Formats: sequence, structure tokens, C-alpha cells
Amino acid sequence: MKKQTSVFENSLIWFGAGVSIAEILTGTYFAPLGFEKGILAVIIGHIIGCAMLFCAGLIGGKCRKSSMETVKMSFGNKGGLLFSVLNVIQLVGWTAIMIYDGSLSVNSILNMGDTGRWIACIVIGALIVLWILVGISNLGKLNTIAMAALFILTIVMCFFIFGNGNGMGAAGDDSMSFGAAVELSVAMPLSWLPLISDYTREAEKPFKATLASTLVYGAVSCWMYIIGMSASILTGESDIAKIMLKSGLSIAGLVIVILSTVTTTFLDAYSAGISSESIFSKLKGKYVAVAVTIVGVIAAIVYPMDDITDFLYLIGSVFAPMIAIQIADFFILKKDRANKAVDICNIIVWLAGFAVYRFLMNVDIIVGNTLPDMVFTIILCVIVTKIADKITSKSKKA
Repeated sequence: MKKQTSVFENSLIWFGAGVSIAEILTGTYFAPLGFEKGILAVIIGHIIGCAMLFCAGLIGGKCRKSSMETVKMSFGNKGGLLFSVLNVIQLVGWTAIMIYDGSLSVNSILNMGDTGRWIACIVIGALIVLWILVGISNLGKLNTIAMAALFILTIVMCFFIFGNGNGMGAAGDDSMSFGAAVELSVAMPLSWLPLISDYTREAEKPFKATLASTLVYGAVSCWMYIIGMSASILTGESDIAKIMLKSGLSIAGLVIVILSTVTTTFLDAYSAGISSESIFSKLKGKYVAVAVTIVGVIAAIVYPMDDITDFLYLIGSVFAPMIAIQIADFFILKKDRANKAVDICNIIVWLAGFAVYRFLMNVDIIVGNTLPDMVFTIILCVIVTKIADKITSKSKKA
């Protein structure tokens, strides 16, 4: 019998997902809002994003299915493959971005030049492969040690960053609107939507594990955002390595960068492997995950990836309407469409949700554009399904 993961083990996994250089980096973008408005935007965005993350994880946990297998319940056995492919692509992208960001920070701290950066890429990639080969069910002690070290080091980092307390009340400017900041805060938990069920499906207690995972991730992610924003306000820098060096961190900062990059990127690569099994059942997810890591290392060495905001918004536009339809089907309509090849109605609803999201990106809404798009997509899904059911019922009678 396959070993099931405990609530504590799931919490550790999502603590590692939250402690991320990418999250700290995204937090630096909030500095123009000022400290108080910035924190408010971070919290509102994470409440919206984590509510969706919880729903996605609960569906997979209750059905004992991977993220991309649950997608088939709304879009059909073949229709779900579209999202499996899109998910693998975004996970390869995330793997490369995380390794790239980590290597830049490591190299800035060690100051080894361009050769040092690609060596850092290889070292980080090798550690991710180690995490993958150990496996999700056997990470227990290794993950506990890594998370304990990360927790202590991030506390130390906070002490250095917030130690003087100067400039926390600094006024913001108009270079970022509050609604855009909320959307950027929603975007990070939203990016984990196509992954969470890969872990909650193996949980011993699905509801508790999903709730704990969501709460731990949400709290830690907010913490990372606030660290990045506050450090940027206090130091005037947006480069994580420079912030760490100005804050008095060197070796401790190096360990934070490497550990956080490995524990977060492992989830991306591992889930890419799981998603690939939904596309080609003969593939072995673990080995695909290793291949994804290697591709990520090569991409991180070759391509510059300094601004990820467009990437985050693209993820939002694809996966926000997708999970909205899943929420409508699972929690409201109680529908399972996996017996169909493709559910055309839901594909059309998703396309409408995608288009509305892209349109709303040009509209400044105080709660961001994900929440309005989700509400629109859920309502549209319910209406379209009710109409389709009536038409089907009449045709059967005829």
C-alpha cells in the first residue's frame, strides 16, 4: 500500500513552496505603494488566491486524483489534455525561472562572475534532482531539517531587515495601482493551482491536509512578499542579493537562497512529471521531473528571465477560469464529465473566461481582475450547463 502523507508533512511541503526567492522578488514590486497599502494589497490578494488554492486541493484530495486528472472531470478525458500540456509548459517555465533567480542571487553573494552563475545553476539543479529521486513520500526527515533551517534563517533575515525600523512609513508613489498590486498578490497562489492536488491526493486526511497546506502557504507567502517589499523600501534595492548583503547577510543569505530555490522548484519539476503522466500514461513522472529540471538548468543558463510579471498574468488568465469551472462543477453542479472525450460547453466557457481576464487586465479594479473573472466564469458555467441539460432532456423525450 502506498504511504500516505500526514497533515504535518503536507504543511512542510507548502512551507517550502512559500519560502521562495521568486516571492520575495515579487514583493519588491510593491514598494511604490508604501508599507501600509502594500501589506493590505498582499493580504487581500492572498485571501482571494488561497481560497481558490484550497478548493483546487480539496477536489484532488477528496477524489484521490492528481491536479490534471481532476481537470478531466470538467473538460473531458481528452479536453483535459489541453490543460495538462499548458501546465507542463508553465512548470518548465517556473523551473527555469526559479533556477535563474537562485543562481543570480548566489552569484551576486559569492561574486564569481558569469562562470559562477552557470555553476550555481548546475549545483541548484543537482540538489533539485536529489529531492526528486528521494521522492515525495520519503522526504520526511530531509524536508524537516531543510524547513527548520529555512525558518531560522528567514527569522534572522527579518531581524536584519527590520532591525532599524527606519523608513517603514515611507510614502508610496503612483507607479503601481492598488488593484494591480492585489492582482500580483493573487497571481502567486494562483500559479500553484495546477499543482496542489498532486500532493493532497496522497494525504491521509485530505480536508485537514488541504486546509493546513493552504493556511501555511498563504501565511508564509505573505511573509515573503512583505520581506521583499519592506527590504526594497528600506534599502532602495530590488535585487535580492544586494538586499541581503546590505542587510548584513552573506553565508546565511546564501543558504536561504539555495534551500528556498530547491524546496520550491522541486514542487514545480515533480508536478510537471505527474502532469506528463496525464498526457502519456506510459511516462514515469519521476524521470520526466528530472528531465524538466535539466531543461530548466539549460534555459536558466542560456536565457535572461528578469521580469516575471507578464508570465504571472498569463498563468492567471489560463488557470483562473479553469479552476472557476472546476469549482462550479464539483461544488455547485456536482458534475463529473470525465466520461466524455471533450466537454465543448466548458471549453467555450473557459475561452470566455480567458478573454474576460485579458480584457480586465486593462481595467483598474480595486480587488484585481481574478476575482471578477472567477465570479463571471462560475455564473456562466452554471447557466450554460443548466441550458445544455434542458436541451439534452428535451431531445431525449422527443
